[in-house]
Amino acid sequence: MPRVAVSSKQTGSNVTPIGGAAARLRAPLLPRELSEQELALFASVSERREIHQGEVIFKRGELGRSMFVVESGQIRLEFGDGMPDKLIGPREFFGELTLFIGDHTRVANAVATATTGLHVIEQRAFDDLLNAQPRLLAQFMRRSFSYLVASEQQLIASLKRRNEDLMVTLDSLRQTQTQLSTAQRLVQTDELTGLCNRRGLYMYLEHLSETRLHGTELGLLLIDIDRFKQINDRCGHLIGDQVLRAIAEEVKNAASPCDLPCRLGGDEFALLVQVTGAEELHSRAQQIINAVRSMRFPTCEGQAVTVSIGSQLCAETTDWAVWYSETDCLLYEVKGRGGDGLRTPR
Repeated sequence: MPRVAVSSKQTGSNVTPIGGAAARLRAPLLPRELSEQELALFASVSERREIHQGEVIFKRGELGRSMFVVESGQIRLEFGDGMPDKLIGPREFFGELTLFIGDHTRVANAVATATTGLHVIEQRAFDDLLNAQPRLLAQFMRRSFSYLVASEQQLIASLKRRNEDLMVTLDSLRQTQTQLSTAQRLVQTDELTGLCNRRGLYMYLEHLSETRLHGTELGLLLIDIDRFKQINDRCGHLIGDQVLRAIAEEVKNAASPCDLPCRLGGDEFALLVQVTGAEELHSRAQQIINAVRSMRFPTCEGQAVTVSIGSQLCAETTDWAVWYSETDCLLYEVKGRGGDGLRTPR
């Protein structure tokens, strides 16, 4: 059967032949894109400006007074704070919130990325359009607010992710800080006795002026175990280590919270103290001597454990090298007399 062509007259409708330009459906508008009718309406009340590449239209933090529609060219909105920039192209608008809600602080820098033609719509012109074309303007504002709400939701989600990332980073930093503190403490601590080693001593000396107590003097005790090689040879190195730990504990017991007990190496210990004078320093040294004399090691019967101590107050006009050298001489005077005693300056 032959086909029958139906004309628009026969149907009484406004049918356009298939394939005609008007029949092709236009792609949906982008979120910030104006319809032909909206574009014409805003252009009719706007002031047109030519913006050169790199020119700043407004800066973040400024008070907004105008809305803009891009006729040609391109605008970059720079939000900062780690947020991605946005590109605004032909037929798209930006800065509209100031017309909706009055004075509004700009949240981004607006910069032309190319020579750009702009339509600038001021508040009075927008109000006139709102009175003249309320339906069209309401449609425009509804779409704009929908876009703004979606953008805010996206921003909130982004900030939430950033906050979670930040919490993970902070937790990682805390763990790293803890690990570094632990590593630093280990580096400055004698593994066998738990006292500070020479590194810990030198670190303490660097900050000594910050921890000085008013009304006190610095004092130094150098402590050396008598005949320690003989203890190792007769009783073994395990007992030797036990002796070192026991004497380290007594040196620590003689220290106050502001003092520094340390193991300098081998069988030599030091106690840097803040005392009221020579009498208190002598008392601290005697406490260590008496405590060591009372020690007994069942697996090393017959082997006496004693210490020799050099003791002196330190002149704060000199430094550690001088304190150590002078006190070490006193210590070896005691060693030369057989040990188990204390020597102070004459």
